[in-house]
Amino acid sequence: MMIPTSNRIGVLVAQLGTPDAPTPQALRPYLKQFLSDMRVIDYNPFIWQLILNGIILNTRPRRSAKLYERIWLPEGSPLLVYTQKQAAALQALLGENYRVIAGMTYGNPSIQSAMDTLTQEDIDRIMILPMFPQFSSTTTGSIYDAVYKAAAGRRCPLFHERKRNIPTLRFIAPYYAHPGYIGAMAQHLRETLHTLPAQPDKIMMTFHGIPARYIATGDPYRQQCEMTAQHLVNALKLRDDQWCLSFQSRFGPEKWLEPYTDATIEHLAKSGQQRVLVFSPGFVTDCLETLDELGNEGRETFEEAGGHGDHYHLATCLNNHPAFVAMLAELVRDNAGGWLPEVGVSTHTNGKYPAAASVNA
Repeated sequence: MMIPTSNRIGVLVAQLGTPDAPTPQALRPYLKQFLSDMRVIDYNPFIWQLILNGIILNTRPRRSAKLYERIWLPEGSPLLVYTQKQAAALQALLGENYRVIAGMTYGNPSIQSAMDTLTQEDIDRIMILPMFPQFSSTTTGSIYDAVYKAAAGRRCPLFHERKRNIPTLRFIAPYYAHPGYIGAMAQHLRETLHTLPAQPDKIMMTFHGIPARYIATGDPYRQQCEMTAQHLVNALKLRDDQWCLSFQSRFGPEKWLEPYTDATIEHLAKSGQQRVLVFSPGFVTDCLETLDELGNEGRETFEEAGGHGDHYHLATCLNNHPAFVAMLAELVRDNAGGWLPEVGVSTHTNGKYPAAASVNA
């Protein structure tokens, strides 16, 4: 039995990742690491690596760098800046019994470096907080892989690194229907609506897409996205004609989850929906996919289809909204039961999430 050497609990705020700079030189290693993960792209690795190294990594870094330039902040990548703000706000709420640190599956700061830091601080009880409310093998699954590798060592047919001392790990479950998460989004959207010159004709909820065959082979992602959307609709008391659901960021030739976000934006403009508010419940931190794909490219698509750019609005992600950070703190405390004497499981959810009605598709 491992005897704790530190009174603190480590909390890893785990995100996908971001390049170090908006340049082709920085994008190439980032994209290589990201697109080499077989949880993300599961094609035959021998064939895929030829395509990746021979074509994609010779063209996409330059194009992606230009997109990142459009959203880059003075402090750095929006994803990293807002993730660090989330971690800092969470640390302030949790207090000295916890050590909160951010880590990325791809790029820097890595999950490996975050886990190494916790080990160096003699913290051997670590809670993993994936910043993905809905589970997908492509996102949360990749976080699990990276954490296991960092905690226990790397294993492959030609090389084994078995660590002698492995921390105790707890993974916070997907919180796609947690009342605090739904409530934080509802509050954030109400605040956003108050800032608009007129109420939108349609609120568009868009989630990151994945190949449709991933769902057919067991990934629960779509169902959890639909549950999130329906809970949020119920919280906002929206009618069926006031909102829609879509999936964005498709990549490659195969079929992804539908309806596609870009096609939906075009359809809304052509069908006379003059005012549109776009929100991404599955992204809790602003990044390239929200700020540029939805904010810039989405507006361009809306205008090209006949909509007025001034009537197209993007709601920011939750980022470090106080209600969202409070929910994260509640999740951590609930999952820390038994690790700290004063910690107990909150009772307002009774350990269960409420059921949602069928989704409007």
